[in-house]
Amino acid sequence: MNDVTHELRDFVSERDWSQFHSPENLAKSISIESGELLECFQWSGPDYSSAEVRDELADVLTYCLLLADRLGLDPKEIVRQKLQRTREKYPTEKARGRSTKYDRL
Repeated sequence: MNDVTHELRDFVSERDWSQFHSPENLAKSISIESGELLECFQWSGPDYSSAEVRDELADVLTYCLLLADRLGLDPKEIVRQKLQRTREKYPTEKARGRSTKYDRL
């Protein structure tokens, strides 16, 4: 992920776009791009365009990585930390095969 983050930094720097990349603007962009990703599935059922989904997912991931970088967070580390907290909320023996919220297990 470090290589991708460096590529994103270079891309943004070459265009002098970091001035627009406040945490608030990046969070807004994540939400906007997430909506565009969801739109790929809105009416299509199982016949969605995988190319569109791939591109919109890339946009969401790009803004997520840019936000993590702006906040000085390591994406892999924050995912691992959250996964550990989620493991504690949803122990395998209670949650396996169930979509029940943790406070109702």
